[in-house]
Amino acid sequence: MDSNRIEKKLNNRRLEYLTQPEVADQLKRNPLVILPAGSVEQHGPHLPAGTDIFAANIIAEAVAEKMDGLVIPGGPLGVTPFHMPFEATITLSHETYIRVVVETCQSLAQHGARRLMILNWHEGNSSSLAIAAERLHREFGLSVLTVQACYVAQEMYGPTSGGLTHGGEIETLAIMASYPDLVYLDRVNSSSDGGHGSKMDKLRRTRAYQPVLSDIRAIAPTGWYGKPEKATIDKGQKMVADLASAISERSSEIFDLLDEVNGGLATLDRLEKGS
Repeated sequence: MDSNRIEKKLNNRRLEYLTQPEVADQLKRNPLVILPAGSVEQHGPHLPAGTDIFAANIIAEAVAEKMDGLVIPGGPLGVTPFHMPFEATITLSHETYIRVVVETCQSLAQHGARRLMILNWHEGNSSSLAIAAERLHREFGLSVLTVQACYVAQEMYGPTSGGLTHGGEIETLAIMASYPDLVYLDRVNSSSDGGHGSKMDKLRRTRAYQPVLSDIRAIAPTGWYGKPEKATIDKGQKMVADLASAISERSSEIFDLLDEVNGGLATLDRLEKGS
């Protein structure tokens, strides 16, 4: 890691790089914490196994800068049995992952955090995060918002980048913006059929009909598909900046609305008191 990269990390908004007084001051100034959620799993021959957590981290840092928040470490692993047929994948069970998320954020609630944004880049985490978020709100009083950053990227960049595909341009842009030395575009030679992959991804992402798939090879026999060749560092940095702006603006609005109703807890209190 070069000195510029170290300097950047030592001066960003990540809790693990700050001292105790710095963390205390930050939480007093703004009790917003942001938990990046991702995974460690295969992403083909051209992207690192840490793609999902690297993407979540860099976007979380950019959002924290805009919202004056604190990025907290949740660990790199996620729920990804879907990718276990391929080496470089490490998965947690749903139960373990929920516990890690809850206990991590519970600690921050004890230290004064009041708003929690879970910024997720891995679809396989979604159901576990929904359970964890519910517990953190009900049991510890946190105002919780889960942002599916990969879907925000799909909405904003999908039309020009071939959609949200596993190992495609959008994910490559995220790594170009964070760890460009870990991108190997000269190794792109084994993409699965894009038409089949897009059809299967569209099917599993619908709201009304939700099939269960147990193996990435049902979507992409080689483990990935897409067209990452046009990804550049400049385009990646622009994507991260655009996502951070969109996420911070909309999240601020949602947190303000949640404050008005106390995430529904205010209504529950009134009902329980019979008023």
